[in-house]
Amino acid sequence: MKTTVQTLIDAPIAIVWQAWTTPSHICQWNFAADSWCCPAAEIDLREGGTFSYRMQARDGSMGFDFSGTFTNLIPGSALTFVMEDGREVQVILRQTKEGVLLEETFDNEDQHTAEQQRQGWQAILDNFKQHVESLRS
Repeated sequence: MKTTVQTLIDAPIAIVWQAWTTPSHICQWNFAADSWCCPAAEIDLREGGTFSYRMQARDGSMGFDFSGTFTNLIPGSALTFVMEDGREVQVILRQTKEGVLLEETFDNEDQHTAEQQRQGWQAILDNFKQHVESLRS
């Protein structure tokens, strides 16, 4: 089963792309709750390149690495990657009259309900939107 989350961002597409693909930016938004953080991010942004983002509780009590390999890349507009567990994720950026529509579609895993996964991934996207829009002020 696949799930899609999306957000509309009031920023130029170049800024959206940069914030999505630059480690220093990723560490600012890549977590689903304020009690978590992303203390480290590494990315080799090319087809066949890999990424690894550390996600952990701010108190250090738990954490995990989110990593994978890029399988398709259209700079400034789309990327696809496969996570270590074999699930695929596709990210598409589209310029609209209202801003940049970012749509992320991912294969669900088996440990959490589809709704729990949708909520978690949407929360991260909401953080991303807030981060990018704060860059404009």
